[in-house]
Amino acid sequence: MTSTPDVLRRSAAHVVVDDVASPVLDEAAEHHLLHVLRLRDGASVTVTDGRGSWRACRLDGGGLEPVDDVVIAPRGRAITIGVTVPKHDRPEWIVQKLTELGVARIVFLHAERSVVRWDGERGAKHVDKARRVALEAIHQCRAVWLPVVDGPVPAGEFLPAAVAAEPDGRRLAVDDVAIAVGPEGGWTDGELAVARDRVALPGGILRVETAALTACVHALGLDFTT
Repeated sequence: MTSTPDVLRRSAAHVVVDDVASPVLDEAAEHHLLHVLRLRDGASVTVTDGRGSWRACRLDGGGLEPVDDVVIAPRGRAITIGVTVPKHDRPEWIVQKLTELGVARIVFLHAERSVVRWDGERGAKHVDKARRVALEAIHQCRAVWLPVVDGPVPAGEFLPAAVAAEPDGRRLAVDDVAIAVGPEGGWTDGELAVARDRVALPGGILRVETAALTACVHALGLDFTT
């Protein structure tokens, strides 16, 4: 795993801005820095556009003053994880952890055996919340790439371009950049028939959130031993 640069790790806070060339705090970020963290002028703050660009700044009069050049971080493997909507607060947990790991895109799916479905206005609210969770996660972990969070979409529309996690599948390959995690009831035969292929994840039959993280770690080739 690539280590976080010292300047990012040691900053008092890390926030997303629209333009790192001319960083401006939005209302939510300003409130967080000044009233939640209670940072004062001179505090070190790093900013990112969520698209790989970042730079070091300092607080000055409630705004941001750049103190270093813009840095453009290389993008690792752009992995997409499609995951059927799980119960309770697990969607937010999944988004948080996948963001921390560096996934490029998260797509929530409705499978034929899905128990939870996000429809209409309720669905839009859930997706908006998931996007806020992703934003908060890169603030916390000092990431500079913000994942795209999409959905919900029918699994049948996502599977033709993805490999489906299934216990009897093959091992993940380097070209498996989109992986679909099914519901706890499993994929139907019809869904598996339209998937690009099927892949087995280590650990046997996993919960949805465990499978999503396992798929991400293996697809990214993350090495926790160095």
